[in-house]
Amino acid sequence: MQMQEKRYSQMKEYELKQEIAVLTEKARKAEQLGIVNEFAVLERKIAMAKAYLLDPTTFHPGEVYEIVEDPESLFKIDYMNGIFAWGSRVDSPDHEEALPISLLIKKS
Repeated sequence: MQMQEKRYSQMKEYELKQEIAVLTEKARKAEQLGIVNEFAVLERKIAMAKAYLLDPTTFHPGEVYEIVEDPESLFKIDYMNGIFAWGSRVDSPDHEEALPISLLIKKS
């Protein structure tokens, strides 16, 4: 019988870091093997796990952040919901999306 997997929100910091290390290794292998879909899924899981290591109260509505995956794009937060920042890219303000806070970098 397989053990029930914990949600990232239930994991302690060391468990999240362990999970990130495992996922990073799997992503590296998928990338080497050219399995693009699996690599993309693993990258998303890594971003989600990393978001739980951050403090959502340090991200503020109305502020503009760079996006890790797309440094040319800026993201303005409208509101926060847990580890997700909801808002839009500055260049497409009519398209609302949610990003894990681990994908945002404070604009200096």
